[in-house]
Amino acid sequence: LSDLIAERAAAILALEGPYNPDLTVGAIPVDLLTASASGLDPHISVAAAELQARRIAEVRGLSLDQITALINDHTEGAVLGCLGKERVNVLEINLALAQAA
Repeated sequence: LSDLIAERAAAILALEGPYNPDLTVGAIPVDLLTASASGLDPHISVAAAELQARRIAEVRGLSLDQITALINDHTEGAVLGCLGKERVNVLEINLALAQAA
């Protein structure tokens, strides 16, 4: 598990480094370093979405403000208002990104 996490951290630093030059392993949201039990979780943390925002904006030819708005629009609250944390639905935001491009 620690080897997988180290590999994922290195890949994230390589991918996101040009867009987030001050990024360190310690600042990578944990959900980007681990996987859900099924590997099919349709959500990521708001922090994980925000970390990727600059890269997604550049790749998609959109402004950072547009990406931030999409993140905000597709952020779901805690279940029943108290279980878990806010999260971003990856499928829904990817569909919105496809429409925005």
